[in-house]
Amino acid sequence: MSAPILQVSQLTKRFGNLVALNGVSLEIREGEIFSIIGPNGAGKTTLFFNIIGLQKPDAGRVLFKGTDITGKSPHKICHLGITCTFQVPRAFANMTVEETVRVGAYKRYQGREMSQKVDEVLRICELEEYRHQRCSDMGLAHLRRVELARALATEPVLLLLDESGAGLNPSELTGLMDILHRLNEEMHITLCIVEHVMQMVMSLAQRIVVLDHGEIIAEGSPQEISTHPRVIEAYLGKRVVC
Repeated sequence: MSAPILQVSQLTKRFGNLVALNGVSLEIREGEIFSIIGPNGAGKTTLFFNIIGLQKPDAGRVLFKGTDITGKSPHKICHLGITCTFQVPRAFANMTVEETVRVGAYKRYQGREMSQKVDEVLRICELEEYRHQRCSDMGLAHLRRVELARALATEPVLLLLDESGAGLNPSELTGLMDILHRLNEEMHITLCIVEHVMQMVMSLAQRIVVLDHGEIIAEGSPQEISTHPRVIEAYLGKRVVC
């Protein structure tokens, strides 16, 4: 079993009287595809934001490769090797696909090396033919890939994806999952996926954690989660066929 690359310990986040995260603890192992699921309002995105530094927890710690990154700024966490894609694509509307990916690569590269990195990422995300197209002219499926490409250009060791499958048709979803499989298997990037699209979760994830009302109610393999009574009651509603 591989060592944990990320350790979240007793993470708590409050917004006034609302407890969004209540003592959440989990480990993500190096090289795996890990998924976090749960109903709307369960605390999934809040957990992401506290990991990547967009929010600071009220209690608890986040360790990345043994280093405490709790409350560090997002750019410092990115430099260490954690990158996130967002539920709502944040591509720069007035920039081209290539220019947007360059923003990600700028953190680590300059000159010819930057151009080579951009070319590599565009190829991986199957965006080469769209490199000169403005992001404002692209549909959701391609914007999801642009968001992924910009994240990859930062050279993440751990990539967090927040509902990247939302709104995609079956063909688009299959194409995205193929890319994510390659990132994990060929580039050895650890993936953590927050997702409502259960086809994507059950096809990709090796382990799943289920959040409900800011607390972990289950953890296990896709098969274990799909038959877990508390998960069925809180979220799935019926058994998921894996």
